[in-house]
Amino acid sequence: MRPLISYILLFAVLLPTLSPWGTIAYYHANKDYIAKVLCENRSRPELHCDGTCYLAKKLKAQQDKQDKETTERVQNTPSIQLFCESTCLFDFTPVSRFRTVVPFFTYVVAAFSRPLDGLFRPPRL
Repeated sequence: MRPLISYILLFAVLLPTLSPWGTIAYYHANKDYIAKVLCENRSRPELHCDGTCYLAKKLKAQQDKQDKETTERVQNTPSIQLFCESTCLFDFTPVSRFRTVVPFFTYVVAAFSRPLDGLFRPPRL
C-alpha cells in the first residue's frame, strides 16, 4: 500500500511538469486531423506546417497560463517578519546586559557563549 501511495504522490507532484508532454502526445496522436482541420496554414501546403502552428499556439497558451498562476501564487504568499523593531511587544532577552540596541532592531549578542567555554577546551595531559 505504501509504494502505491508514494507513486500517486510523486505523480501528483510531477503532473504540472508533464503537462506539455501531454499536449505533444495529443498532437502526435491526432496529427492528421490537426493538419487538415485546425491548422492555420492548411490553405498554404507549400509551408509544410502540418499543424505545428497549432502545437506552438497550445504550448504557448499553457506556458502563459502556468506563468500567470505562478505570479498570482507569489503575489498572494504571506510574508514573514524576521526582525522585530525596538518597539516590539515581546522581548525574549533574559538579561538586559546581553541586549545591544541598534537604531531599528533589538537582538541578542552572545547570550550563551560563556557556559560553553568550560566544555570546549584542550585535554589535560
